[in-house]
Amino acid sequence: MPVLTAGAGLHETLALLTSQLRPDANHKEDMVFLKDVFSERSLGYLMKIHEKLRQYERQSPIPVLHSASSLAEDVAEELQSGPMSTEEKELVHLLMSPHLKAVLSVHDTVAQKNFDPVLPPLPDDFEDELEEESVKIVRLVKNKEPLGATIRRDEASGAVIVARVMRGGAADRSGLVHIGDELREVNGVSVIHKRPDEISQLLSQSQGSITLKIIPAIKEEGRLKESKVYMRALFDYIPLEDKATPCQEAGLPFKRGDILQVVSQDDATWWQAKRVGDSNLRAGLIPSKQFQESLAIWQPVLLRHATASPRRLSSGLRRSFRLSRKDRQGSTGEGSDPGDPEFLTYEDVSRYQQRPNERPRLVVLIGSLGARINELKQRVICNHTHTLNASCVSIDTTRPKKPHEKDGVEYHFVTKQQFDADVLNNKFIEHGEYKENQYGTSIEAIRSVQAKNKMCIVDVQPEALKRLRTAEFKPYVIFVKPRVPEMYLVNESIVNVSLSIKIPVFYSLQQDEDLQEMRQSAIQIDQQYGHLVDRVLIKEDSASACAELRGILERLEQESFWVPISWVRT
Repeated sequence: MPVLTAGAGLHETLALLTSQLRPDANHKEDMVFLKDVFSERSLGYLMKIHEKLRQYERQSPIPVLHSASSLAEDVAEELQSGPMSTEEKELVHLLMSPHLKAVLSVHDTVAQKNFDPVLPPLPDDFEDELEEESVKIVRLVKNKEPLGATIRRDEASGAVIVARVMRGGAADRSGLVHIGDELREVNGVSVIHKRPDEISQLLSQSQGSITLKIIPAIKEEGRLKESKVYMRALFDYIPLEDKATPCQEAGLPFKRGDILQVVSQDDATWWQAKRVGDSNLRAGLIPSKQFQESLAIWQPVLLRHATASPRRLSSGLRRSFRLSRKDRQGSTGEGSDPGDPEFLTYEDVSRYQQRPNERPRLVVLIGSLGARINELKQRVICNHTHTLNASCVSIDTTRPKKPHEKDGVEYHFVTKQQFDADVLNNKFIEHGEYKENQYGTSIEAIRSVQAKNKMCIVDVQPEALKRLRTAEFKPYVIFVKPRVPEMYLVNESIVNVSLSIKIPVFYSLQQDEDLQEMRQSAIQIDQQYGHLVDRVLIKEDSASACAELRGILERLEQESFWVPISWVRT
């Protein structure tokens, strides 16, 4: 086995470590990942740079002179005083180039250890009304990013006040701008008589160095620690389309399902937040939960009166029975139907990972027309029983048992009296009638599967989510929808865009109607229940959908996921 010498550097150590990585049956993916990371050429370069810097640091280098830029100017001036040869002209050109001047200027700054910012001189004609008030001259560098502060007009004094400082923005990083500071000038332009929107436009249009004249607040607030509040967004937000935001430039756009870290709730109307996983360290403004809910009260709810298209019977009996709506209120409280989009704002979430010997999470499949999720579920469980510790529940039915059937395998055969009693006792998460027989999925059937420490998989109508979305089951909801190709009419034929083929009209008119119905079904479910979905599975074909679902189930027991915080509180 190769060994390292005493003087081996980091890049040599990294190379040796990479060569020693061997594939392992249990950690093959991890080994491949590590090898790819360690083999990155850029990482090797960084290690070499680090070694060089440490080497110079140990040598404690001392600059030869502290005025290299002045010396370069003197040399260039001396050369230009008389006739110059070709080489001298080239040297003058180099010495006068802006890039070399910048390098020499940096050299002199480091050599002189003069790291304090150069502030503009104070004007001689200071305004008389300032009297004994202290003034701060703040210079910030704004490189194609918002300043990170919003302003407001004080109703009592009429002064322009810093309303909020965005966490991670240029103003916050400087540590020189605080809430309550009075803004007097921007780049030498007085803002005393300007409107806040004019001042905001002046700040947004300024690039590079911005100089602010500020009267500090009486008590400057210290920089607060960022909170660890995480929320899942249940709606899309586009600041540029929001006329109510105090500063569209400072707004944080997000989509439904994004995880947001709320770093400040000091303002009851506008919170500061970051998107989890976003490389941008600057926080942005988002409407608070209370503010968003107040808007929802006045905005028309377009989906409230949406009606579903009649659902066609499928080959699977349990996907075709008509679901009861008698228990719409359920056990989660009156008016708490999760399908009602009226008050969708944010949901407090936390990271959760299943612990050893803990009951597996419930996997819930919902699907639009044409998804055939019962068939997908059965195929995954039957084909992978040797690798997946998963099972599905038995359905209660009043249908007579056929000779080849066994009670408790796919169905629990019960009497109509027993079924009706269970309905009255609210034991079903959903139930319905098909060909004069009753069918229902009971909560106890789910519990019996989980009691065996198996991952329970159920396929239900979206309305059943309100009964299942509890801390007991911690459901992982997968929305399965078939890929529906877009079609249009050309020369009395229908062209399938995805396949680029023409199909005769007499053959495809009914098919096109079915596709439109499938598309509308998926849209409706997404609008009403999409905020409760953890994963969307686009079903291209049965084989690929089965493989994707199996991968989801395998990761569910190994990885951590964002769940409602009430599910993990003890």
